[in-house]
Amino acid sequence: MSESRGPTGPDEEHVRPSGVDDTTVEALGALAEALEGVERARGQLYGFHQLTGGADLTLDRAVELLRMGGHAEQADLVEREILGRNVIPGCWTFQIVEAYDDTYYRPFVAVEERVRRELVGGRRHLYEAEMKEARRTHGHPQHTARP
Repeated sequence: MSESRGPTGPDEEHVRPSGVDDTTVEALGALAEALEGVERARGQLYGFHQLTGGADLTLDRAVELLRMGGHAEQADLVEREILGRNVIPGCWTFQIVEAYDDTYYRPFVAVEERVRRELVGGRRHLYEAEMKEARRTHGHPQHTARP
């Protein structure tokens, strides 16, 4: 939609409420950025979980091939010492993922949402929305305020 035919600024959800100062908007931007880092870390943790699980399943084939090749002692060693082994004491990777989610990730998400709700009525990405408004070329068809 061209700005000459429609709204020229951000939608209501991306405009700071009256009385909210720059420091608060910047603080919420930093809090959101920290949560984005946690989201990325969580993705890495799930990657670790999937890669480790996949490697463990591949060991089945390695053990089978060692046995087929006449290397029963080495197959037994891999099967006994590595196949199904805990990655840290008492835990497989799914337990690490669950502990991270329960202990850190979910509480972080809940606190970030609460702070936004208490300070700006739950509005998201105010810092970025204001940056977009400041950086875009008004009137340019590829710099519109809204989708």
